[in-house]
Amino acid sequence: MAADELLGRQMPHDLEAEQAVIGSMLIDPRCIGDVCGAVKADDFFSDVNRAVFETIYSMFSYSQTIDLVTVLARMRESGTADDRLGEYLIELMNLTPTSTNVMEYAAIVRDKALLRGIATAGSEINTMAMEGFGSAGDILDSSEQKIYALRQGRNTTGLLPVSQVLVSVYEQLTAASKSGSSIPGLTTGLQDLDNAIMGLNNSDLILIASRPGMGKTSMALNIALAVAKTSGKSVAMFSLEMSREQLALRLLSSESFIHNKKLQSGMLNAEEWKKLARAAASISGLKLFINDNPTLTVADMNAQCRRVSDLGLVVIDYLQLMQSATGSSRYASESRTQVVSDISRMLKIMAKELNVPVVCLSQLSRANEARQNKRPMLSDLRESGAIEQDADIVLALYREDYYNKNSEVGNLAECIVLKNRRGETGTVELGWVPEYTTFSSIDHHHQEDGTV
Repeated sequence: MAADELLGRQMPHDLEAEQAVIGSMLIDPRCIGDVCGAVKADDFFSDVNRAVFETIYSMFSYSQTIDLVTVLARMRESGTADDRLGEYLIELMNLTPTSTNVMEYAAIVRDKALLRGIATAGSEINTMAMEGFGSAGDILDSSEQKIYALRQGRNTTGLLPVSQVLVSVYEQLTAASKSGSSIPGLTTGLQDLDNAIMGLNNSDLILIASRPGMGKTSMALNIALAVAKTSGKSVAMFSLEMSREQLALRLLSSESFIHNKKLQSGMLNAEEWKKLARAAASISGLKLFINDNPTLTVADMNAQCRRVSDLGLVVIDYLQLMQSATGSSRYASESRTQVVSDISRMLKIMAKELNVPVVCLSQLSRANEARQNKRPMLSDLRESGAIEQDADIVLALYREDYYNKNSEVGNLAECIVLKNRRGETGTVELGWVPEYTTFSSIDHHHQEDGTV
C-alpha cells in the first residue's frame, strides 16, 4: 500500500488531544517540561499544532517566558504565524480549562503518532518486498531497523535542529553531574583506564587488540562483568571463539578467586566450594547474556540486541572471526581486508543505532614480532582497512613477560591507548593475574588468599 493511499484513508490522529496539549502548555507553563519529555514536534498531525509546539519547545529550551503573547510574537518573528493564529490560540486556551490531565492528552498524541509510524513503516516494508529492493535478508534487516526505531522513539533518518541536539547534550551533562562519577560513561572496572578513555560511552565502538594469548578475552570479561555489576543494565556478549561454558568458567574463577586450573579440575576443598557458590550466585543475578554461535553476522547480532531490554553494552569476541553482512558468498571475489573493513563499519553503525558502547576484540598481525620494540601500533591491526577509522577508541594489550619469561616486570600489563576520540593517547599500566585470568588496577593485585 503506497503512502498516498494511507493518507487517503486518513492516518490516525486526534486533533482534540493535540489542541488540549497546546492549550495546557499555554495556560500552565509549569507542565511544559513534562510534556516535552513525553512528545516531540513530529508527533503532532496538524501543521499548525506542530508549529506552535516547536516554538514553545524552543523557548523552553532557552528558559524564556512562555504565554500567549510571547509565543505569538515569536511565531510572527519567524514567519510561522498567519492572521488567525491569535484567535486560534485563545480558542485553545478557552477549550482547556485545566492542565491537570495534560499527560493523558500527551499520551494520546504520542500513541496516534506511533500508529502513523507503524502504518508508514508497513507501507515502506511492503514496497521494498514487492519491488525487490535487495535480498530477503537485507529487506528483513531493514524492516527490523524500522520497527526498532519506532520502539525506541527515534526516526531512522532525518535532520534535527541544533537546538534539539543541544537540549540532548545538556540532559546528558546534567545526568553526568548528578551521578557523582568522574567519568560520563560506564566503568570498565579499571579506574586508570576509565580516566584515560572517560569510560564506555553510548554509540562508541571500542576496539581491544593484541596478539593471541595477551588476554583480550579476559579484558572483555572484566569489562562485561564490571558494567553488569555497576550499572544494572543488560550486557550482550557474542563469543565466536570460546564456548559459553569456557567463558562461564573464567567468570567464576575471577569472581571466586579460585585458580583457573584448579577450578577446571573440580578438586576443591569445602571452603572453595562455598566461595564458588557465592560467586555463582553473584554472577547469576546479573543481566549478562552470552551467545556462542560462531556463524553470526553483524545483522544477526544487531537483531538480537534490539530485543534485549535495558541494553547497556555489547561485547564481541572477535572481529576477524565474523562473517560478512549476510553470511553469503557475496564477498567471495573480494579481499578479506575489504570484508573486515565492511564489518567494522557495520559495527559502528550498530553502536549508533543501539546507542550503547560496542566493545569488539581484534587480532594484531605479526608485524610487531619483527620489531625490537614489540609494543603494538595502529598499523599492526590485522586486515586493518577502515578499522582504525571506524573505531572511536583503540586499545592494545602488551605484556613484556609474554616475550621475555625472565622479565623483571612479571605480570605487568600495558593497555596502550592507540586512538582516543575522547581524549589523549598513552599507556595505562595494569596488573595481570594469570591464575584468575583477569586484569586489575596496578595497585590492587589479587592475592592468593582472595583479598584485593
